[in-house]
Amino acid sequence: MSLVQLRPLTPSQRFQIKNRQPDLSTERPLRKLTESKKRSSGRNVYGRVTSRRRGGGHKKLYRVIDFKREKIDITAVVERIEYDPNRSANIALVKYADGEQRYIIAPDKLRAGDEIVNASGLAEFKAGNSMPLKVMPPSIKIHAIELYPNTKAQLVRTAGASAQLVGIEGKFATIRMPSGEIRMVNAECRATIGEVGNGQHQNIKLGKAGRNRWLGRRPRVRGVAMNPVDHPMGGGEGRTSGGGHPVSPWGQLAKGYPTRKRNKNSNKLIVVRRNGRKVKR
Repeated sequence: MSLVQLRPLTPSQRFQIKNRQPDLSTERPLRKLTESKKRSSGRNVYGRVTSRRRGGGHKKLYRVIDFKREKIDITAVVERIEYDPNRSANIALVKYADGEQRYIIAPDKLRAGDEIVNASGLAEFKAGNSMPLKVMPPSIKIHAIELYPNTKAQLVRTAGASAQLVGIEGKFATIRMPSGEIRMVNAECRATIGEVGNGQHQNIKLGKAGRNRWLGRRPRVRGVAMNPVDHPMGGGEGRTSGGGHPVSPWGQLAKGYPTRKRNKNSNKLIVVRRNGRKVKR
């Protein structure tokens, strides 16, 4: 995995930085593990835009990922590492001892031919192995963490991300999230050892606007460039910087205003927020 800057033979190549990954498979995805993906272009059932700046994009198939890791104590062999257009992380095609094939999020340093296992208890602490948090040692790097036992991995799934297990106390495990937030999770929840692969994804530079359109991202118009009827920060004689605190088109403060619900059930499990403030009990 290496970043490559191309010779500027065209204007779009002048600032483009690619992520070359020679280890990725060039085979087509496994057909039985793919589904058609219908795009809504940010519109709801009434055809109204509810999520702005979405539309277009290249056609792609959805890869069905095994976030549950429910085949317990059955070893699996990694057949290949693949690119997934639906997420920043790469995925690994694994084949279990009983012949079943599944896709999982590919951890860093996982290669074709490696063996992994979804353990019910203590197992070898190597990248790709999944096991309950209660049997893991403190300070180990983990990803693909369940929020509730026997559900599916919901936390830490993006490329290059990893959380750190701080410790186990009673029936809860304390985890330091990639954002800096420290929170508690039920110790029966499962997690995968290691950090998510493709960590160089964040250093890619697309080089031209057209690549954003291929990804289904439409242009973003500044609020101060709009008319007053379209945005609270629009209008004015000549160029203005808005004249007030930045807000969304619906008046929601854009900087520093907490939008998390105060009565959310999981608030009591957060020890330290991502801004470093301790949660009052």
